Amino acid sequence: MKLKPSAILFDLDGVLVDSFDAWLAALNDALKLYDHKEITKDEFINRYWGHDLFDNLEKMNLTYEVGEACNNFYKNHVGKVKIYQNTKDVLKKLNMYRKGVITNTPKDSATQVLKQFDIHKYFELVLTSNDVKKSKPDPEIVIKSCELMNLKPYEVILIGDTRSDIEAGKAAGCKVIGVNIIADYTIKNISELTTLFIF
Repeated sequence: MKLKPSAILFDLDGVLVDSFDAWLAALNDALKLYDHKEITKDEFINRYWGHDLFDNLEKMNLTYEVGEACNNFYKNHVGKVKIYQNTKDVLKKLNMYRKGVITNTPKDSATQVLKQFDIHKYFELVLTSNDVKKSKPDPEIVIKSCELMNLKPYEVILIGDTRSDIEAGKAAGCKVIGVNIIADYTIKNISELTTLFIF
């Protein structure tokens, strides 16, 4: 059965763009600044990737200031962010659907990335960690997005690539499409969305 939601909410990192290298570099810059040991790529993947930055810092027993520094350093590394090959094509094909971005990335960095790849024009709404009290996996950002679009969560599909995305979407009451992660529907990359939705 094909899907016809009233709107689609996209996570940014890992769904529309690959920002892994940028975030790893920014975090290590912040760790160096505060004389902490840098973390490896494997450690970042296995323990921290896809979780809220400040939740990660709590796990690492680090201060809020390290997180603020990481967010600031991220702006220096947006050149390392890469757009996935099919992102623009898929967003064009989904033109008849209302779309939003919900991301734990800070507002200025998320806006910079969306404009860098000229994909901001496809979204009527961009909500970030700056717009809510609790980031994903808390459902607040999903619920607030639905309210701003004047929709109920059950009318909306969320697309994410991490456990935090899945938990936030399910807790809000959305159907969830997981990119390389088990959800209501699971795909390998967003090019497969064109086979899931009604056009």
